[in-house]
Amino acid sequence: MSRPLAALALMAGVALAAPAWAQHPAPQTQSLQGDQSAWIKDPHWRAYYELTRQAFANGPNKVDEAAYTKASYDLFRDFAVSMHVPPEHMVDHLKLIPGQLVKIVREDPDVLKSYDNFIAATFGPQ
Repeated sequence: MSRPLAALALMAGVALAAPAWAQHPAPQTQSLQGDQSAWIKDPHWRAYYELTRQAFANGPNKVDEAAYTKASYDLFRDFAVSMHVPPEHMVDHLKLIPGQLVKIVREDPDVLKSYDNFIAATFGPQ
């Protein structure tokens, strides 16, 4: 078969297969963490949003990261008690969050414009 005919045959095959592709649903993003709604609705996370907003009140380059991390861990301990979890286990589970949030907010200050934006940055799209 000549090259032009082979190319035409390939294009015809793709055109015929296209409707089959359209019949499959688009892939969906799913959380591997399970239902996060209890955490998101918990007042401790709203308080964490406010704590983070206060930490960035003077601008992203003026955040006292050590103070923010300490205050974050204090809040995580309170959250742990409310969830009936040993406080140090919760701190260990969430220990990277303050540093990650500092980087995220420095790259995208809109994260702090709303609680929904903050939740998307910390938990992923809901």
